[in-house]
Amino acid sequence: MSTTSKEIRLASRPTGMPAAENFELAEVDLPALEDGQVLIKNHWMSVDPYMRGRMMDIQSYVPPFQVGEVLSGGAIGEVVESKNPDCPVGTWLNHMGGWREFTISDGMLDQRIDPNLAPPQAFLGVLGMPGLTAYAGLLRVGELKDGDQVFVTAASGAVGSVVCQIAKAKGHYVAGSAGSDDKCKWLEDIAGIDKAINYKNYGSQPELEAAMAEACPKGIDVYFENVGGDHLTSALNLMNQFARAPFCGMISRYNDTAPVAGPPNLVMTVAKSLKLQGFIVTNHLDMAEDFLRDVPAWIKDGKIKWEETVYEGIEKAPDAFMGLFAGANFGKMLVKLS
Repeated sequence: MSTTSKEIRLASRPTGMPAAENFELAEVDLPALEDGQVLIKNHWMSVDPYMRGRMMDIQSYVPPFQVGEVLSGGAIGEVVESKNPDCPVGTWLNHMGGWREFTISDGMLDQRIDPNLAPPQAFLGVLGMPGLTAYAGLLRVGELKDGDQVFVTAASGAVGSVVCQIAKAKGHYVAGSAGSDDKCKWLEDIAGIDKAINYKNYGSQPELEAAMAEACPKGIDVYFENVGGDHLTSALNLMNQFARAPFCGMISRYNDTAPVAGPPNLVMTVAKSLKLQGFIVTNHLDMAEDFLRDVPAWIKDGKIKWEETVYEGIEKAPDAFMGLFAGANFGKMLVKLS
């Protein structure tokens, strides 16, 4: 008997902010399994800002999504049928067959997870790709050193919140920005950072810079970039000599429809001997073993906490994705499929 699965396809390429008409809900009958394959019932799927880049017809570090085809992304699912003796029924997998209720896989590139260690969806967030991104970006790319003053943009997001708490677990002064007073309160009261500012309270770049300067009275040694725009311009003026800036993302630029001028003060990189480095988490998979040693220990010690924003049902996946660009997520944005 075949399995019927709902899935989300790319109906058209977005121009500017993604809209509902760019997505299509479809229902398909999956083929019978071949030898070596498994059928995975997805329980959770992730939506992430990087997916916006894959909706454009340009070559990047991952191939673009194709119009008319099902989207893909991180998901957590359970094997419900198997023709692979190494991946029996009941196995939980972290895989890239999201944006659908069921998927067929050979299991070769899927990561087995133990749902008894943490809630399964945590492997899409703090214990998954966003967590490793934070870990590698701060410690390797950002070259975190004793005494560093750290500033994190999108500090309440899936990556930024983990960056903040790793830096605090290692004894650093940490400040960050977020898009609401509630998020800032969580960062200070729950995540334990030293100062959080609501960037929406400031109407201009000079006002934002003044707030960032007040939040970081000793300047910035590690600037973790998730946003770009006025944040980056301000940070270049506030970074200390030999400061480092891991560039994880620039969500303020993802929906631009025309070229935007870069920071007018980029010359500060020379004057201050700054290091600005973009990075992709897949370049740092060799850190996964250390990551899976350190982060669960910090969670157990109460040094890392997290929030989730959950949409229910595959039909809501486009809404969850579009919500990323409206600041609707508090922590990791997830879609619960079952």
